[in-house]
Amino acid sequence: MPRKLLILLLFFSPFMIHSQNIIWRTDINEAVATSAEKRKPLLIFFTGQGVNPQLQNEIFSSRDFEEWSRKNVILVKLDLSDASVTDAAKEQNLRLKNAFGIEEIPQVCFTEVTVRKGKTNFNKLGLISYTSAGVRDWISQSNLILNPE
Repeated sequence: MPRKLLILLLFFSPFMIHSQNIIWRTDINEAVATSAEKRKPLLIFFTGQGVNPQLQNEIFSSRDFEEWSRKNVILVKLDLSDASVTDAAKEQNLRLKNAFGIEEIPQVCFTEVTVRKGKTNFNKLGLISYTSAGVRDWISQSNLILNPE
């Protein structure tokens, strides 16, 4: 019996390890620095307490999304209801939400970032929300936003 359990654990461990590789940044300043360093756009996920979890559960938790996001974007999660965030960060997150035209959450905004002379500029590429068509369709729509030609 222990041998079967060990074999089973060895079989599933790569899947468990692989599914935990997504890194969501929660500090926009850190994300901007990483975006500039890696020359990748930001995927900003605006969310809050009590929102529909389908986007996270069906799209963001998939292996396809993990592989796609690692290659294409810097992930940022801004929880607008997070009580552990400082008042300054809450205000900054709300300003970003309004600047990007986010009316309903959860919502994803793709943006390019440039930093010149200490000033951060965002170039909004587009918005996308949950789609019931599945992760591959969501990624396809995201690719159209990131690469419009």
